[in-house]
Parts: sequence; C-alpha cells; structure tokens
Amino acid sequence: MAEKIKYKLNVGKIEEGFVIDHIRPGRGLMLYHDMGLNKLDCSVAVIQNASSRKMGKKDIIKVETSIDNFNLDIISLLDHNATIDVIKDGEIIDKPKLPLPREVKNIIKCKNPRCISSIEQGLDQIFVLTDAQNATYRCKYCETEYDNK
Repeated sequence: MAEKIKYKLNVGKIEEGFVIDHIRPGRGLMLYHDMGLNKLDCSVAVIQNASSRKMGKKDIIKVETSIDNFNLDIISLLDHNATIDVIKDGEIIDKPKLPLPREVKNIIKCKNPRCISSIEQGLDQIFVLTDAQNATYRCKYCETEYDNK
C-alpha cells in the first residue's frame, strides 16, 4: 500500500507591505480584483482555502507594497471580519481596524435596472450603510439592498 504524503504550502514572509488575513473562503480573488491588485508591479500572493483554527478555512492575500494607496473600504465592504497586518522590515508594525464605511462610492453597482444610477452614465454608484449589525447596504437612489453573499 502506498504511503500517504502530506504537503504543506509555504509562502515566505514579506519584508515590506501588508497582509489581508481571515478573508472568508472564496472572497480572496474577488478582493484581489476589486482592489486592483492584479494591476500592480510587485509580488502578490493569494492563498485560498488555507486552514484556520478560528474559521475552518480562510483566504489570505500578501502584497509587497505600501498600503497607503489602497481604499480599505473595499475590504470592510466585501468582508468586514478580515484583518490587516502592515509589515515593515519583516515585522508587523500596525493592525488597522476596518470599520464598516457609512457610505461607499463606485465600489459596487446597483442591480436594479430601473435605478437612476443604472440609466444615467457618469452618476456615482453610492450605497449607504442602513444596518450595521447585519452589514446591510442600500442604494442611495432606489434603496435596493446590496447582496453581499
């Protein structure tokens, strides 16, 4: 009988940049694209379905560039339980909290085909936090709920 071999994925530590951790499984690639990480000219690692004692499974994103130029509202909107570690000289120097933004502009789009934001080109897509307990956002114009499932 063949011996079962266990493999362990090892993604090295970064010297300077940031790590987005505790992302709900399956949300890592969405976050990668929505943050524009696919357009960067630096190392980016997206780890999907990593083992987690707290969550069972999770996604992780490691980016070797400064966090200063990124809209962190995207992270808290797509997964408000995700955490961020800012890294400098190989050490964590900050763990910024990600509060739910009261309003998000041009991050998500209204699904209502009759909404003015779907009809009028150039009109900002604005969603307002209407229920912080359940992280519910609604379109500012037609009040259609954003489905964050």
